[in-house]
Amino acid sequence: MKTHKITHQSSLPSNTPNKLALRRTRKRFSPKVFIDRTIETTAIISLLLTGFLGVGAVGCWGMEIINTNANPNIIISDWKQQKNICLGAMLVCFSTFLGSSLVGASFSIQRDKF
Repeated sequence: MKTHKITHQSSLPSNTPNKLALRRTRKRFSPKVFIDRTIETTAIISLLLTGFLGVGAVGCWGMEIINTNANPNIIISDWKQQKNICLGAMLVCFSTFLGSSLVGASFSIQRDKF
């Protein structure tokens, strides 16, 4: 059961009307804040994905080396193709990071009006 705190008129400052004490103020939707947060989130996620895909590419590269040194009778999947997929996705994610950072920086510049 929730209890609500009741503010008495005597505890309010003398210049505050009673309506302000009972009404909440709503934050208005700001497109600039929304765009800034979206760009920031995109940059962080793309940078994280770049790191994880880089680790995956290094792992596939190691498996490719093991595959070339292994017995030819053992069938191991094609690690070179997996490595190239990880490297390509890593390149896309890193370019997304650079693009979102550039767009975010250009939005945050204050333009002086002459």
